[in-house]
Amino acid sequence: MREAIASSIARELKSYEVAEFCERLGLERAGPDEDPFRSKAVYVRARLQKLGLPELVTLARAVLAEWDDDALQELVHRGGGSGVAGELKNLVFASTGPKPEIVLRDALNNAIEITKGADSCLVYDRPLPEEGLTWSALVDWWAERLHSSNLEVTQRHLYQRLAESLASPPEQLLFRTYGQRLAANPTVPALLPQVYLHYDPYLRPDPRRRPAPVIRQRMDFLLLLPQRRRVVLEVDGKHHYATPDGQASPRLYAEMVAEDRRLRLAGYEVFRFGGAELMDQERGRGTLEKFFADLLEKPTPDHL
Repeated sequence: MREAIASSIARELKSYEVAEFCERLGLERAGPDEDPFRSKAVYVRARLQKLGLPELVTLARAVLAEWDDDALQELVHRGGGSGVAGELKNLVFASTGPKPEIVLRDALNNAIEITKGADSCLVYDRPLPEEGLTWSALVDWWAERLHSSNLEVTQRHLYQRLAESLASPPEQLLFRTYGQRLAANPTVPALLPQVYLHYDPYLRPDPRRRPAPVIRQRMDFLLLLPQRRRVVLEVDGKHHYATPDGQASPRLYAEMVAEDRRLRLAGYEVFRFGGAELMDQERGRGTLEKFFADLLEKPTPDHL
């Protein structure tokens, strides 16, 4: 873990940036004979020698909040630092209409009730098992709702209902591509579309007048994997980085990446696809198939 953190920082930063970055991470200051201009990796590694695995995992998450590093992410998973703290309580997803209106029916137990728009979204109300939320578990839940004993018909019905919540062709392609995995193996994680992450109850029309504007209220897709791993998939259209008139907006882009950092520090894994990547059906399908294979089928090495 120490080597992976040091290598990641050395690879991503210039020599003159390393010392300041280490201080920002809360690492101890360098001695008089230590200089990142001699070796960036050695400089960082020396700051990590006294840290145990829990501290290193926290530090690795902070590094991953700044940039992607697959090797470091894998070590975080295996080091017990994967996943999001806390129990899953309110899973509202597959919205096909306007934002539902939600109230806390029981604030002590964090029990919610949808008072308006309940017919346009789904609410998974079962405890999340250790193996995450698989497609077969989601189909069983849907069969109970429909009072159906025919699981083949039930899963087709559920798949169609989830697909109805998708509007853009790139999102539809992603869902169809993953759907091939669901058909081949129902024990794979379920892919949940249009999942509410935040809920802003304020009805004022101008978000700037709210006490704390919520940047991303809904995720495009969510996978709930074993060990509390929560994988967020986002398909970015122009509205993520440009104004309605098509002008590039540094402000919108900054808001998006700041929210990504916040989620990653909370333990979420965030992966983004540019909408342009998925406009061509054949190329997009190839990109997605490789991504899902790398995400779900990558073998775990034997040691840290």
